[in-house]
Amino acid sequence: MASYNALAAIPAALRGLLHERYPRGQFGPSLKIATVQPKDIEGLTDDGIAILLWRIAMNTQRRALAPRTDLLGRRFKASLPVDVSILIIPHAATSAETQLKLAGWAMRALADAGPISASQLNNYLSESDVFADNEELDLICDPLALADYLSLWDRLKKFPLSINYIARMTLIDSQQQLTESAPVVERQFEMGVVER
Repeated sequence: MASYNALAAIPAALRGLLHERYPRGQFGPSLKIATVQPKDIEGLTDDGIAILLWRIAMNTQRRALAPRTDLLGRRFKASLPVDVSILIIPHAATSAETQLKLAGWAMRALADAGPISASQLNNYLSESDVFADNEELDLICDPLALADYLSLWDRLKKFPLSINYIARMTLIDSQQQLTESAPVVERQFEMGVVER
């Protein structure tokens, strides 16, 4: 269960994890790993990896979640379950071979990282309390359907080699507290006069 900053924390954590695992001996001393927007894709000319959060959707498998209770016993509105789709875009100015090596390395590095812990997710933003200490995020490689690829290609005009990942069931917490009233034990009815 995370704050609304989770949508910024997920790509930031991926960027940090890839940067930490980057094999400098193979690809050179520095590799540009950046979170991008769709408008930035055409400008990817050097060697690097771009991370594009391109889709956010409600998770339809668990829509009716129970209200959330914190450690103090306070109850809040139910968390919002969302699936976050992220494209990992390797790009290389040098050669297609370098681009493919970057793609293979990035996929392997993310698979080796396993579930991303709350400490990793909280480490790369200025806010350090986005995810609760007991949370972790599963990042699943989720190939896009051909129609989705064609739709993205049409919109982006220059659609690069990319790998789609999805962070399923990212729970965004509500800060709206539910108040409880005392149970009703007695009803009172008042008599009135009807005027004609």
